[in-house]
Formats: sequence, structure tokens, C-alpha cells
Amino acid sequence: MNAKKLFWILFLLNLFNYIDRQVLYSVFPLLQAELHLNDVHLGALASAFMLVYMCYAPFVGYFADRTPRQKWIGASALIWSAATLACSAAKGYISLLFTRGMIGVGEAGFTTLAQPFLAEHFPKAKRATALACFGLALPAGSALGYLLGGLISQHWGWRTAFMLAGVPGLFLGFLALTQLQDNRRLPQQPAEIPHFKNYLALLKNKPFLFICLAHAMITFIIGGLSAWMPTYLHRYLQMDVAKAGVIFGALVVVCGAAGTYLGGKSADKLLNFSHKAYFWVIGLALAGVLAPAWIGIQTQSAGWALICFGLSIICLFLPTGPVAAALVSATRAPVRSMAFAVNIFIIHALGDALSPVLIGQASDEWGLKAAVLLCCLAAVPGILFTWLAASYERRETNPF
Repeated sequence: MNAKKLFWILFLLNLFNYIDRQVLYSVFPLLQAELHLNDVHLGALASAFMLVYMCYAPFVGYFADRTPRQKWIGASALIWSAATLACSAAKGYISLLFTRGMIGVGEAGFTTLAQPFLAEHFPKAKRATALACFGLALPAGSALGYLLGGLISQHWGWRTAFMLAGVPGLFLGFLALTQLQDNRRLPQQPAEIPHFKNYLALLKNKPFLFICLAHAMITFIIGGLSAWMPTYLHRYLQMDVAKAGVIFGALVVVCGAAGTYLGGKSADKLLNFSHKAYFWVIGLALAGVLAPAWIGIQTQSAGWALICFGLSIICLFLPTGPVAAALVSATRAPVRSMAFAVNIFIIHALGDALSPVLIGQASDEWGLKAAVLLCCLAAVPGILFTWLAASYERRETNPF
């Protein structure tokens, strides 16, 4: 299968992966009113997804290192799409928690495998750019989730928003099952099958671990802002639910896409001058988050607030391609599915499995402005972890 066709199937799957994930956040105010929920309950809906997502990923990684990955990718898309449809029929808070958890099962199966699957079809000199273009689905899908979720729920209710979001993934999942081909050579002999000690070695791989920890801090911020910024705009900038979803969706798709693409391109260009190019982009991006976030929260002008939040979003998305490329470079092909699964577990256990509910708790105590600012301060340990990853990075040529 040619790389271009493979890229577009995976990109579209990734797009609806994020649409189905993010549509929930645009309907928070409507869920709160209908189901009589507080901010902690709302944050827990996001955290329930992430807890299932991160715990299921290692299971997928283990079996995907031994079996054709395209079957896992296609089946995962069918699961998360069916679960999104089921959200529209939820009878109450508990059933909504369950269906969000099932979305986590499907999306973990896809995300664990898609990036290494794609990366192995591109040479190292183009890898960060290819992964960054794949990562454009994150801001685009998130934006569409906010935009469509806000508009549809405003006119036809939150159940209709979930229903319409779930249908396309069913068709794409079937397409993945029938069209994708895994060119990786599967283990033929017992000696070739990854063993526990091979996976345990990942925990001794310091560049890999510190990349994961830096990625976790980025994920903590993105997850927290993704969950709460539409509500922030609704509360403090006097926007209705539809407008808040549209405005924040536009910020994410424009600024996130710009940051994602520029980050990948910059990292590939910098590789000509430094083997630590991925880490330079990640570290500088994290440093760039703080000042505009602070100004955006403090200013009384809605226009300036949106500009500052947009700059912070650009910085948060700059590392998308470099992080994925650094993970590929730091790991070997036989254990790469599990490596990405471990990364998923770490970034969500320390990232967006925590941040939505922690922001909800901080918001109930001190207000949402203070909670958002505290979330952004996770960039500080992120810079430290990036520096440590660069310090331990070894000059090794990865054959894949």
C-alpha cells in the first residue's frame, strides 16, 4: 500500500477520533443543566475516558507487537464510534460515564498503533513532518468537535450531537479493516517475540521516559484547556454555548494546525544542524506557553484574551510531530507498539486523566480563572523533563 493512501485513511480516522472525544466538552453546560451536575462531575466524565484509555493501551500494545496492526486499528474505530452513538441514548450520569469509558477503549486501540504504523512508512528525514501532518487531525478534529457539538446541541440538543458524531467512524473503521496493510514483518520464531524483559527495558530507557514525562505535562495542559475553555468563554466572556464552541474551535483549528505544522517542519530542518532538534522544539514551545496564558487570563479585553490564548495554543501544538518522532527514534521496532502504549499510559495518567477533574476542583474552590492558570504552570516541569531527555539522548541510528 502506498504511503499517501495509508496516510489519508489514518488521518481521517484520527480526525474523527478527536471529534468524538471532544464533542462532550462543548455540551458541558447543557449536561450540567439537564443532569444537575457540578463541575467535579463534569470533569470526571473527561477523566473516566482517560482512565480507561490509558489502562487499555498496554493491552493493545502487547498483542499488536505479535499480530497484524490494521485489524486492531479498524476494530478500534468501530468500537469508539458505536460508543459515541451510545452516548446519545444515555439515561443518566452513570450510563454516560460507562459509554465514555467505551470510547476510551476504542480510541486507545487506534492511538497506540497509528503513529508508529505511519512513521515506519516514512524516512527519518521526513518523519517529524509526516507525523505533524497526521497530528493536524488533533486541532482540526477538536475544533470540529467544539464547533459541531456547540451548534448542533444549541439547536437540536446534546443527544443529537453525539449521534451525528458517531456515524462516520463506522464507515472509516470498515475501510481500515479492508484497505490497510501492515508491512511490518511479524515474529516468526520464539526468539523474535518480544518478552517481558524487552518491555521492562523501556523503563530503563531514560530519553524515552523523559520524553514521556515532558509529553505528559503538555497533555495535562491541553487536556485541561480542552475540557474547560468553552466553559471559561461562556462564564467570563459572556458567550452562549454555541458561540463559545465556535470561537474556541476556531482558535484550536487555526492556531493548533499552525503550531503542529510549524513544529514538524522546524524539527526536520533543525536535524541538519543538531541531533537534539526534537528537544529544542519541545522545550522552546513549552517556555512560550506561559506569558501569553498569564496575560490572557489577566486582561479585561475579550479580543486580547483570545489573541493570547491563541498564542499559547500555537506553542502547545508545536511539539506534536517532534514528540512522536523522538519516541520512534528512542525505541526499537519489535517493541514500538508497546512503547507507544507506555507513552499513552504515562501521559494520560499524569496528564489529562487528572487535569479536567483537578481544574473542576480548583474552580469550585478559587474560580475557573485561577484553575486555568494553575493548569498552564505544568509547562515548568515539562521544560525540565525535556532538558533531561536531551541530556540522556544517545547518538544512535535507528534502522526504522
